[in-house]
Amino acid sequence: MSSPETRGRFAPESGSGAEAAVHDRGLAMSRRQVGGVLLAAAALAAMPRLSSSATTENRVLPPARKTGGMPLMDALLRRRSTREFSERPLPEQTLANLLWAAYGVNRPSGDRTAPYWRHIMVVDVYAAMADGVWLYDPKQHALLRHLPDDIRAQTGLQDFVAAAPLDLVYVAHGDRMRDISADERRLYASVDTGFIGQNVYLFCASEGLATVFRGSVDYPKLAVRLRLDASTFVTFAQTVGYPKG
Repeated sequence: MSSPETRGRFAPESGSGAEAAVHDRGLAMSRRQVGGVLLAAAALAAMPRLSSSATTENRVLPPARKTGGMPLMDALLRRRSTREFSERPLPEQTLANLLWAAYGVNRPSGDRTAPYWRHIMVVDVYAAMADGVWLYDPKQHALLRHLPDDIRAQTGLQDFVAAAPLDLVYVAHGDRMRDISADERRLYASVDTGFIGQNVYLFCASEGLATVFRGSVDYPKLAVRLRLDASTFVTFAQTVGYPKG
C-alpha cells in the first residue's frame, strides 16, 4: 500500500476535488520545468565545441628535424645580416626547426642548443607573429599563447620589423641571477642572448632565410606591451623571414 505521504502527492482520493486540482497543477508545473530543462540541454548540445587547442592556447610544434642542413663552414660563409624581408609566412616545420636550433633541448638532461650563464636558464624566447605573441617552451617544443595581438611593429624602430613574418624577442629573468648587480645581470643575459642569436643566424644561413639581430628597440615601451613584470627585461630582438625579392 501507498504511504500517506505518497497518497497525498501522487494518488489523491477520488472524493477530494480540491486535492485533485492541486495535484494536477503540480504535475503540470513539473512537466513545464522538465520540458525547459530538456530544451536548454538540447540547445547546449547543439552549440559548437571548442577544440582542445583553443581552450588550452597551446600550439604544439611538429618535431624539429635535427639532421641534415648545410655544412657548418658553408653556413658560416653565408652568415650575414639582412634588413629587407618578404612578407611570406614561415611554414610550421621551418618555424619548429628554427626555434629548436635557437634554444631547444638537445640532450636528455634538458640542456639547450645554446650555453647559458652559471647553468641557469635566464632567457625566454618570444615569437611575435601576425597571429599574436607566443612564448617558446623548449621542454614541450610548443608555443604558448602570450598575447593575441600583432605587435611586430612595436618590436623595433625600423620599418621592416612590421612586415617580416617573425620577430623574436629575447626576455631575461633578472630574479634568477642572484648575488650580482643589475648591470651585471644585463651583461650576462646579453651574452646568453648572443649565443641564441648566433644559432638563429647559422640556421637561417643554412635554410636560405634572412635575419638580423637588433638592439634598436624602444625597451620601456616593448616591456609594457609584453606585460613584463619588474623582474624581467628585454635584451635584444631578432627579425627572421625570407629575403625580399
